[in-house]
Amino acid sequence: MTKEIPSFENDTEKMIDFWNLSKDEFLASYSYLSETEYDATAEKVHKLADFSVRPIKQVEQKYTFAQSQQISMQTGLIGYLRADMDSSGKGFFSSWNNFRSDLKTDEFKEEFDNVINSLREKGNFLSNRDTLNRFCNITPEGRYWDPADHYGVRVDTEKYSYLMRLNPKKGEYNLYCYCYKQDWLNDHLLRAENGIRFIDSQYNEQFRIPDGDEVRVTYMDGSTANRTCRYIDDYHFEIGSELYHICQFAELLEKNGGSVIPMRSSLPDFCYAYIESENKVGIIRKGCTGYFECSKAYTGKPSEVKSMAEKLNRQAGITKAQAEAMKCGSLFGWNVKGADPKNYDKNGCLIKPKGKNKDYER
Repeated sequence: MTKEIPSFENDTEKMIDFWNLSKDEFLASYSYLSETEYDATAEKVHKLADFSVRPIKQVEQKYTFAQSQQISMQTGLIGYLRADMDSSGKGFFSSWNNFRSDLKTDEFKEEFDNVINSLREKGNFLSNRDTLNRFCNITPEGRYWDPADHYGVRVDTEKYSYLMRLNPKKGEYNLYCYCYKQDWLNDHLLRAENGIRFIDSQYNEQFRIPDGDEVRVTYMDGSTANRTCRYIDDYHFEIGSELYHICQFAELLEKNGGSVIPMRSSLPDFCYAYIESENKVGIIRKGCTGYFECSKAYTGKPSEVKSMAEKLNRQAGITKAQAEAMKCGSLFGWNVKGADPKNYDKNGCLIKPKGKNKDYER
């Protein structure tokens, strides 16, 4: 009678590393497991040689949601799969939504079926809702921190990338899987790292924001609107649902007497500040000029009141760099370099550009 070789496909923690690490890396991490046990597990879950799974990066999260026609075309979106695991948590009811029929080749369809079926094998995170829930709980680096509390993973093969948004809650769709041509997606992500430029009509750069950040547009009548911006290329971007050339947007804004400022996601919505001229603690709100009164009055020596403002910021999780950038924005405008926390060190001191001796312009 042949003795069955032990495997670990039912151990969720090991299976996460199994998908994330190479064979050599995995065996080095689990020295008490043999290569035979690894191979037995690989055979049971039909592991592909070029198949890898990792927690999704923050910059990739937006690509697990519907994008504009322009961005979907540039990233090589083929379509997406939506699935839920039924009220029992053990089903898998799915529907496919097509985007590019010309990219949905027989090669892709065969591979995609293999990927989904592999991840639905016993022990893998799509096998049932309980396993999916455990997988999400022990993979915090893939958490979105959004109101729906989504998690995400990226699955890569040789030619395709599958960006999966996961939700282990009953009554919700448990999986959205967006399928991309890998080289197209990677090329777009790389170029998007340049950020979105905002210029004046003379092509002078006013500020730059990361792809997916918001700006606040102020119109001639004083009304304002916050709009999400998406990178298309170095000269085009989407603001809300509209596509603009960077110069076209600048000219339109100037013609209509409007203005625009960044609403950086790297800044908090508010922070506390020491108002030296009045020896008190004030509140600075992102995108606003000046400061607002604090609901509680803090009194004492200047050093004590200043320390209180710093303490309140620490308690709110606000760094010194963020606090200084907020203060600068409220005083000198939110489109200046000093209103970006990346230009400060951890102590809240401005970082001077290398090779320049003159004072760094706020």
